[in-house]
Amino acid sequence: MNTLLVVVFVLAYVAIALEHPLKVNKSASALMGAGLLWTLYALSGIQPEVLSEHLGESLMSTAQIVFFLMGAMTIVEVVDAHDGFDVITSRIKTAQLSSLMWMVGFTTFFLSAILDNLTTTIVMVSLMKKLLDKREDRLFFAGIIIIAANAGGAWTPIGDVTTTMLWIGGQITTVEIMKGLLLPSLVNLVIPLLIVSRMLGQRPVIAPSRQDEDSPHTNPFERNVMFFMGLGILVLVPVFKTVTHLPPFMGILFGLGILWLVGELVHRQKPDDTKEHLTLVSALGRIDMSSIMFFVGILLSVATLEHAHILSSLAAWLDQAVGRQDVIVLLIGLASAVVDNVPLVAASMGMYDLAQYPTDSFLWEFMAYCAGTGGSILIIGSAAGVAAMGLEKIDFVWYARKFSVLALAGYAAGAGVYLLEHLLFY
Repeated sequence: MNTLLVVVFVLAYVAIALEHPLKVNKSASALMGAGLLWTLYALSGIQPEVLSEHLGESLMSTAQIVFFLMGAMTIVEVVDAHDGFDVITSRIKTAQLSSLMWMVGFTTFFLSAILDNLTTTIVMVSLMKKLLDKREDRLFFAGIIIIAANAGGAWTPIGDVTTTMLWIGGQITTVEIMKGLLLPSLVNLVIPLLIVSRMLGQRPVIAPSRQDEDSPHTNPFERNVMFFMGLGILVLVPVFKTVTHLPPFMGILFGLGILWLVGELVHRQKPDDTKEHLTLVSALGRIDMSSIMFFVGILLSVATLEHAHILSSLAAWLDQAVGRQDVIVLLIGLASAVVDNVPLVAASMGMYDLAQYPTDSFLWEFMAYCAGTGGSILIIGSAAGVAAMGLEKIDFVWYARKFSVLALAGYAAGAGVYLLEHLLFY
């Protein structure tokens, strides 16, 4: 039966990886895989009581991640609806492409750490269309934005889905992951930035001709209130978890309620048709439910392999075949360039026991770095890359020629910095 479970999981995984050639949404493949795997597990002769207990455990851990993601995505949508990100992007002004690239790279890096890499990529790539007229320039900026967003998302518990999974699962804590990965993640960004800015030289910024734009939906007061409240809620969730010892999804839902109330009060004098787009109800309808369903399917699929003890057997085989923990994690990071890093990290969480590898140990911190930044090596390796690919119609081969080596250099340099840090201070 275990062989059949592995075959079904691999087939579902292949369907997810080949989403674009197959023209089948990866969420459908993930949900079908989860349904088939749990059905096979139920028919394997397991006692109904044990099956119910296993399903309950898996559902609880999955629901915590899903509720957190839904809350965070809704907060970001509310801020975006109020044009809140203009608070940051309106301050990005320079005459040279190389200077602009450094500003955009670092803005993306730190914004991604507070929001998430997918949202930040969408915001920054969209901004480039307002700042740069030549498509060739925008493509180079999109490449740097992908690397910066993934690097920025890796070093905080709310910046990347995989880091969030490790945080909620108890593998990492907020302060330690930020201390351990900030410098490696910065190096991961700075190496490609140095090379690309040298390539751009003294080329000037050519802005698109200004067209009359529609009047903004909100006034400066509303933009500032919703922007700073939204970011404040996201940043304070780790503090909420530390103080109350409640899971992060409770903090994000509590914050969502506060933001909802403030939004209702701020817009209470406006007619319904004017404020409809700005309400939290409208934001809930705009969040990417396809991605949410993908996480549900993947996490439930991986859970069956964990309960069937397949993942623990795989971990034992890797330890025996490869031997070195750092090499295993580096390989997982490289694999995330080809396939989605969510199932890779979910599988790794099931492969290694917290009793053997405690919270904030080398394995989990290095896993967060490698899985978070390894996806930049190919444009299909991360949600940020796929988003940029769609927004600017970036060709897979173009990115592979121009940015894969740069991203790999940054990945290797950052990994080297983390290994050196660990050697010197632990």
